[in-house]
Amino acid sequence: MTRPFSAVIFDFGGVITASPFEAFNRLEEERGLPQDFIRRVNATNPDTNAWALFERAEIDARTFDVRFEMEAEELGHSLAGRDVLAVLSGSIRPAMVAALDQLKAEGYRLGCITNNVPAGHGAGMARSGDKADAYEQVFARFEHIIESSKAGVRKPDPRIYLMMCERLWLEPATCVYLDDLGINCKPAAQLGMHAIKVTSGEQALADLSEVLGLTLP
Repeated sequence: MTRPFSAVIFDFGGVITASPFEAFNRLEEERGLPQDFIRRVNATNPDTNAWALFERAEIDARTFDVRFEMEAEELGHSLAGRDVLAVLSGSIRPAMVAALDQLKAEGYRLGCITNNVPAGHGAGMARSGDKADAYEQVFARFEHIIESSKAGVRKPDPRIYLMMCERLWLEPATCVYLDDLGINCKPAAQLGMHAIKVTSGEQALADLSEVLGLTLP
């Protein structure tokens, strides 16, 4: 029997790893900042702010540091961009990695579309060297990876999803897409993908299991 889906495409941060927003909230608490202040900074002028420019590799880390701090001060608080980058890397969810292996064994093709920044070690991710090897082992499981910092385009721009489909030689309707941000799921769904908004690792695997008719970890 022909399966309706041929590929599963994952976001990385917040799906394969714990959400970076958790780390942002911890940093905000440590600094006495309002909860979700970092997200507020990044949501202000979302296509032209420091975060957007850095994820498209249009500025370097030093410029990001300065511009982010200026944007934070404009919203009433002091926070350097380098301090945000320092906590950006999330811990890997073992069950998601096990699911990747099972999906591959079942014959599904795997892709990853990640908005990231050109800092840190390996695959353009802002993370410490001690995490680089573990991250690279996960990245090796994907057939194709598209990183905003290398592609020069970032989610939710529809072009980045179409780039993945072109690399996989598949139509969007044959792909399942998982992301922890609804704003990034919306264009995937509009293109015809089956989009799953991730709120936790357990929920993501339950929803993906139902869509594919599998029992994932």
